Amino acid sequence: MNTKKIIGILLIIGGLALGYSGLNKIENSGASIKVLDIELDVSDKGSKQQGYLYLGLGILLVAGGVYTVNKK
Repeated sequence: MNTKKIIGILLIIGGLALGYSGLNKIENSGASIKVLDIELDVSDKGSKQQGYLYLGLGILLVAGGVYTVNKK
């Protein structure tokens, strides 16, 4: 197996893991509390921004991995 293909596959796996982590951070960055018919929505902006950053980097890694694997 070619070294470039191994590196490409590792980039794809790393990108998927980073994207999954980013999605979890975005999903878990907010909470909702209901008290006496009043619903309070609280979100953590820093965690949400970090999740979007992880997601973007994951997409870049997957794209780079696909490019590396398909390159001849």
